[in-house]
Amino acid sequence: MRKIVLMMSVSLDGYMEGPNREIDWHLVDGELHMHFNEVLEDMGAFLSGRVTYELMADYWPTADREPGVLRPVADFAAIWRNMPKLVFSRTLHRAEWHTTIVRDVVVDEIEALKAQEGGDLALGGADLAATFMRHDLIDEYRIYVHPVLIGRGRRPFPEADVMNPTGLRLVESRTFGNGVVLLHHERATAESTTEAATQADSGQP
Repeated sequence: MRKIVLMMSVSLDGYMEGPNREIDWHLVDGELHMHFNEVLEDMGAFLSGRVTYELMADYWPTADREPGVLRPVADFAAIWRNMPKLVFSRTLHRAEWHTTIVRDVVVDEIEALKAQEGGDLALGGADLAATFMRHDLIDEYRIYVHPVLIGRGRRPFPEADVMNPTGLRLVESRTFGNGVVLLHHERATAESTTEAATQADSGQP
């Protein structure tokens, strides 16, 4: 069964973008970009909403043709072009670059997609992520915390969308050279919860 993996960058004070959709505070250097490429190149598809898709489609199809382009940027341009993409939109009428338009998030259809062979599914975009959260469809969270305070903006997890507590298990944490910290969690299963409790009782880390 494939997993749906939410990948998102946030500021230390918990915003994913500024009040005018600013993301120029993201600290994406060569090391972090190569890490993104390593994670994403094994994915089976990108899932996004219209806004995220159009932002990506406006730049990445030809990003590797820019003069002096850095290798990680060129590599990701190829990954993005070649990767199957699903864009969830009721208003988008045309999409290119191996993109399929999906009108609504239908739980049975998403579960059938997860049951197909291939790599995991990379989820992006706050609105779409909130919808997937409401339907309890996200399996893993890869949250990249950037060492910056932006004061106000848009939060990735609107309070109204958190219907019930969701138990998570820490899979990995990693600090990059630029100060960005990855917090990688997966949904806690009954087995992992029991294992964590057993380790706590035994004093194991």
